[in-house]
Amino acid sequence: MEKATIKKHTFSKYQVFLIVLISLLQFTVIFDFMVMAPLGAMLIRILRITPSQFGLVVSVYAFSAGIAGILAAGFADKFDRKKMLLFFYSGFILGTFLCGIAPNYTFLLFARMITGLFGGVMFSINMAIIADLFSLEVRGRVMGYVQMAFAVSQAAGIPAGIFFANQFGWHMPFLIIIGICLLMGFAIIRWMKPVTGHLKERAAQRPLQHLARTAGQRRYIRAFLTTAFLSTGGFLMMPYSSTFLVHNVGIGERVLPVVFIVAGCMGLFTGPLIGRWSDKLGKYSVFMAGTILATIMMLVYTHLSITPLWVVLIVNTLTYTAVMSRQIPSQALVSAVPDMKDRGAFMSINASVQQMGGGIAAVIGGWLIGQNAAGQLVHYDVLGYVTIGAFAICLALMYNLNQYVTQKTGGMPYSKSVEKQETEPGGVLELKKSWD
Repeated sequence: MEKATIKKHTFSKYQVFLIVLISLLQFTVIFDFMVMAPLGAMLIRILRITPSQFGLVVSVYAFSAGIAGILAAGFADKFDRKKMLLFFYSGFILGTFLCGIAPNYTFLLFARMITGLFGGVMFSINMAIIADLFSLEVRGRVMGYVQMAFAVSQAAGIPAGIFFANQFGWHMPFLIIIGICLLMGFAIIRWMKPVTGHLKERAAQRPLQHLARTAGQRRYIRAFLTTAFLSTGGFLMMPYSSTFLVHNVGIGERVLPVVFIVAGCMGLFTGPLIGRWSDKLGKYSVFMAGTILATIMMLVYTHLSITPLWVVLIVNTLTYTAVMSRQIPSQALVSAVPDMKDRGAFMSINASVQQMGGGIAAVIGGWLIGQNAAGQLVHYDVLGYVTIGAFAICLALMYNLNQYVTQKTGGMPYSKSVEKQETEPGGVLELKKSWD
């Protein structure tokens, strides 16, 4: 399939279908993961667990996803990406079903582990498909549309999940996800074409050798390190955000969906805009602006006390926008680092690093905070300071990554620059040596 180029501002009908499909797949996975945060206050109360125990529910998903990504990396480039997508999406549906029938805390931990084993690999497969079929010049736009899955989950998914949880119990959001997943599975089987371009460039090697070779390249290791710090910030605070808003800021559980609806609706507009700005102004420039805004908002957000709803809506929406301004350009940049023959393995390892880093961050966050007699979280401001430190380190690492990608593409359309650099002095092979 031909890649879209910067000169072609419209996508083909099939490319539009892929963008919509991947966005909806991401929505189900993101909804399943993100719904845990607003359900936090409810689960802590109903299951009679501590914030640290709830943090473990979040972390076990991340840790199992990280392990699955490493195990899948060696095989990621050996099969049609459509078949890989179907296999792991089926396992994700099974795990989500187990969450929907979990009778207690222990079973819920087990269910989240199963969900993470399969759902955690979904993102890497989707990103590999995007990187295979869309050039770097339009990848920011594509990432912007795909990231709308976050916005939709905020504006519709999470509020609906909270509503049904309040009406029918906390299991109901997971059962709703299963219904959506079955429709998406049918769409993959019926209309998605095989994605096999990477198989033509794949070297004949065993899975473990492929994994070791991909994980051992220094240029890839630097990208993995960047991803680790990128994921740290969100996972430090996100699992405890609903508990903080309810007990510290004074937002009632039934009003809480409004906070997510407003932020999500704004994300439906800002996501595509951020993607376009990333392609037009430069991905690192947009990432840097997002980091500056995120730093400011962390200082404001983590120091909130009892606050009027309208102020909370503004602060939360700006914080969400800042997060999107970092995620969209960073994902586009990271996707440009690997060669096509390594892309599946790279994305799987990168997703594992993201999940493992996030899982560690969630555990650290649970250690740093506590609850007082009134149920309020204490030391939440400390999480903000640690998050800002991770932002600063990630900004420096992303600069280095951007320099590499810029040299790799040579300021040319990505699909042409890679072909030229592979055959001319100073191209990819020489650049690999400079990074190694």
